[in-house]
Amino acid sequence: METTPRILVIRRRYLGDVVLLGSLLRNLRLHRPEAHLSALVEPRWSPILSLNPDLDQVIELPKGLSAWPGFVRKVRSDGFTHILDIDNTEKTALVSRLSGAPVRVALHHGHHSLKLRGLYTHVAYEPEAEHEAQPISEYYLKALGPIGVPVSTREVRLVPRQEDVQEWRRFVGAQGRTLLVHPGSRSAWRIWPTDRFAALCDRVQDLLGIQVVLVGGPSESGLVASIRSKAKTHLLAVDQTLSLPQFAALATACSVMLCHDSGPMHVAAAVGTPVVALYGSQNPVLFRPHGDGHAQLVPPSPCVACVAPEKCIPGDSYHNFCVRMHSVDQVFAAVSSSLGRTH
Repeated sequence: METTPRILVIRRRYLGDVVLLGSLLRNLRLHRPEAHLSALVEPRWSPILSLNPDLDQVIELPKGLSAWPGFVRKVRSDGFTHILDIDNTEKTALVSRLSGAPVRVALHHGHHSLKLRGLYTHVAYEPEAEHEAQPISEYYLKALGPIGVPVSTREVRLVPRQEDVQEWRRFVGAQGRTLLVHPGSRSAWRIWPTDRFAALCDRVQDLLGIQVVLVGGPSESGLVASIRSKAKTHLLAVDQTLSLPQFAALATACSVMLCHDSGPMHVAAAVGTPVVALYGSQNPVLFRPHGDGHAQLVPPSPCVACVAPEKCIPGDSYHNFCVRMHSVDQVFAAVSSSLGRTH
């Protein structure tokens, strides 16, 4: 009798990367409905995977060295038959080998060297030019080839609890359309100025009659407070620190989300909420919001009128203020169009 597949997908971080595993997991589930599917992530990101209906188990990477022996024993006792290592670091290569799984696939791309090749049974590789010209979720799907799983869908979905969604609909006002504004980013270089966010929010409420709701992570309360202080209209703000499942439910309850190219953008897209995403000089294809109905505002490339020539580093997408090239008029037009398509 054939052994029931027990498959572990390794992707340690970050929020958007973990959410976008959805299409990989969905194809595994459709091809082998009986399989036991697990994901290995860092503890910070594991709650979002509780909303992925295709997963059976989420395993967290241990934080300290003292926890590793017990962690390795657990991974081995789970009896995995397949490991799909999306990260391919020295640490994840060791986890793959110590799992005892007979099939261990490493995924890597371009100029990134393959780590510890001898610890894997198969390798899936993507050339750099191909990698940069398509969404990162397409790269993840390359890991399916060595184990014979066809790509039959590119769906990425998260399913928040309906009780949580209903609670947020009461908060934002279920009778009308709402714009959720998430002004944060992991990089301070990629944040649109708060005075422009405030002006945009005022226009949306004054001219469109749409309720604006502000939300941010624990480190973004200052951004939210700054926008509220500069706005001339009253803006709703979520004052509490939200868990990732709570944020997903809030995004579901709103009509459109305005944000940067960020993890929260991918969460909103995965629950089916249209997003208007503000990009700087980062690749707008590689990490674009998944699905249809989204708007990406991307500055000209190469740069034609640098907004901070004394600070920006040409060619370094992590150290450029290109997001500041977007005007309030441009963003309002995109938000207005997106809200106009919602019911």
